Amino acid sequence: MPSQDIIVVGGSAGGLESLTTVLSNLPSHLNASLFVVLHTSSQSSGGLPQVLERSCLLPVAFAVDSQPIERGRVYVAPPDHHLTLADGELAVARGPRENGFRPAVDPLFRSAAKCYGDRVVGVILSGAMDDGTFGLMAVKEAGGTAIVQHPYEAFVPSMPLSAIQNVEVDHVVRTAEISSLLVLAAQGELKTMERVGQRRNSRKGDVDPTKRDIDLSGTRPDSIAEPPSKFVCPDCGGSLWEVEEGGRSRYRCHTGHGYTPQTLLAAQNGNLEHALWSAVRVLSERAALHRQLAHRTAERGMPSSAEKYQERAQQEERHANIIREVLAVAPLATESAPSEVDQTV
Repeated sequence: MPSQDIIVVGGSAGGLESLTTVLSNLPSHLNASLFVVLHTSSQSSGGLPQVLERSCLLPVAFAVDSQPIERGRVYVAPPDHHLTLADGELAVARGPRENGFRPAVDPLFRSAAKCYGDRVVGVILSGAMDDGTFGLMAVKEAGGTAIVQHPYEAFVPSMPLSAIQNVEVDHVVRTAEISSLLVLAAQGELKTMERVGQRRNSRKGDVDPTKRDIDLSGTRPDSIAEPPSKFVCPDCGGSLWEVEEGGRSRYRCHTGHGYTPQTLLAAQNGNLEHALWSAVRVLSERAALHRQLAHRTAERGMPSSAEKYQERAQQEERHANIIREVLAVAPLATESAPSEVDQTV
């Protein structure tokens, strides 16, 4: 098997600790390039490369747009920017959020699979929800290798579990074992489970760009044969197209936002909570205004009108309190927003 010198790594909550362990066990002469996406806040301090470099023999730095790819280096997605791969260089941009995040794991994995085919190794580490699953699916489809941190060891097992349940993963191992697998991959000695009909040596650009690219901005609405789904994008309000892949659905809009069903539910929950708190605010303001009108009409000798205003105020306060109780008792659903990595130095 030829050398697999393109290693893409994704993680979220708990992923920083796992990534540190993986990098600490890699040799300084590794004949491969590593590309890392950890879910981070846009307000991150930007100290992630320095944190990782403390225990890594390879040079670690934030990726820079149009930077040539060199072997023996670790490239990290900067806060609030997607990292994707082009032909021989990096692409860094503030593209639309995917699965609720920027940077997101799926765009990196998809671009690597599209450009480098069976030279790619995809690694999923600890994290919430399912970002990275479709990207790992693309890596496997292009002939690459899929490695997943064992869910029992992961601080947050959702991302590893989703990958295992939906992708024909080659290796499910503890974090301490991942480094040796990457060394074997760089040497062309890593065994891969090849599925029936799997494509090897896939040509660049031989996949539908509406499925693999980071956004649909270059695609005319009338060029997509399928009608849009019944759902709208929680970020921009545009129509969402449903994309079937590997027996699973995901959603994309023309702006470029992308969701799996799980992250779409989480985003809708956030919008619903915002709408309910807005309703509480409006009802409270209306109650205050009606109480003010009740007081003024009473002073003018209009007790009947004052009583009606007071009744409306009480009714609006009751409705606001009901919504407050709904919001206070429990989350609106079992889905929650993906977790972010704490980059405290």
